[in-house]
Amino acid sequence: MRLADVGCVEIDRVGPTPESVRGSAARRLQRLRTDPAAASLSATAPDLDALERDGAADLLAGEAQLEERVACAVRRGTVRALAGWCPADRVAEAAERLAGLGSVLLPVPAPRGVDPPTLLRGGGPVRRSFVPLVRTYGTVPYADVDPTWPAGIAYVVMFGMMFGDAGHGGLLLLAAVLLRLGRPRLLAPLRALWPFVAGAGLTSVLFGVAYGEFFGPTKALPVLWLAPLDRPEPLLAAAVGFGAVLLSVAYGVGIVNRWREGGPARALYASSGVAGAAVFLGFAVVAAGGYLHRPVLLLTGAVIVAAGLVAAAAGLYTATAGGASGAVQTGIQLFDTVVRIFSNTVSFARLAAFGLTHAALGDIVWQGVAALAHRGPVALVAAVLVFVVGNALAFALEVLVAGVQALRLEFYELFSRVFEAQGRPFDPWHVPTRHPEVAP
Repeated sequence: MRLADVGCVEIDRVGPTPESVRGSAARRLQRLRTDPAAASLSATAPDLDALERDGAADLLAGEAQLEERVACAVRRGTVRALAGWCPADRVAEAAERLAGLGSVLLPVPAPRGVDPPTLLRGGGPVRRSFVPLVRTYGTVPYADVDPTWPAGIAYVVMFGMMFGDAGHGGLLLLAAVLLRLGRPRLLAPLRALWPFVAGAGLTSVLFGVAYGEFFGPTKALPVLWLAPLDRPEPLLAAAVGFGAVLLSVAYGVGIVNRWREGGPARALYASSGVAGAAVFLGFAVVAAGGYLHRPVLLLTGAVIVAAGLVAAAAGLYTATAGGASGAVQTGIQLFDTVVRIFSNTVSFARLAAFGLTHAALGDIVWQGVAALAHRGPVALVAAVLVFVVGNALAFALEVLVAGVQALRLEFYELFSRVFEAQGRPFDPWHVPTRHPEVAP
């Protein structure tokens, strides 16, 4: 009960399944035919009959959970033991709770072949706002690197590149401030995400300043880097180059993860490990050699690609049944690896494409405003309406498009190299204790 109250231990459910464990509390709860909003435990040994008469479904639900956990205990004579998982920094707290009951918490190594559950630390408010981005994709395996920080930073930068407008980014910053203040109340549950929204707004402002965009090409800001509609080619090259950098980082993290998951051999031969990274690097060197007209770079890149393909083929072939069918399967997978490298790299061109779309929408709205602004008072009012409504529509459409596209690049192009398996989330048993009310 003390462990349930503190909520820092996940108890392994071994032995009988919860459905087969129907103790006294569970049967009484079933007879009540009531689904409590939350379970709780009594601070003292309860009278189950009295709880049933009083309709205390929450206390009966807590006792039913307690019966399930007790049934999972391993018995040896008069000794009972429960196995479970606890965060390392909370072991002392759990041990102290158990000591008062004459029980002992004994740390033991994780069993072979069993992956511990994963607990992504909350950290500060910025990091906590990035955690849902990773959890939406899946649970990080326990052995893998926690990608929360780099994933969050990459996302907001990609979003800003597509949503580059200082005015629209300023609106996102305003939305972040309102979320921080808990306004409107309907969005209060999303308050923890305010740093994430603020980050997206900040990068949008910075790219908007670089593009010279402020609610479209209003000339309110000078162009510090390039105007997307005037110079799309450099923007496209920058997007693909930035994508190549992100893919390089993803390969680096993937190598570390493969090493942690299966040792140096796994890290060397995996398509998301050293072998795949070598193929990617080799093609990059070949591209540089072609651009610079350097035969040495062309030859060096080709050798690196060949070495990477050989290593990847060895790793892929060992996972097959062997023979001719295994060779065919390996060839198909190698072809897929090469195609994915090219397609994933080119896929980052969407950063430029949707940045151009955003700029084009802003330009259309601004041209409409400029055409109406000098045609009299009525036309001026119409121009204001066009400016407000047009920017509202462009903002709503582009914030959705940029958000989805950045998420797509994060999940399909980057996380597909970082992760090869799914972990399981840490799910501690937590049932609060209800203490009896003391009359004054």
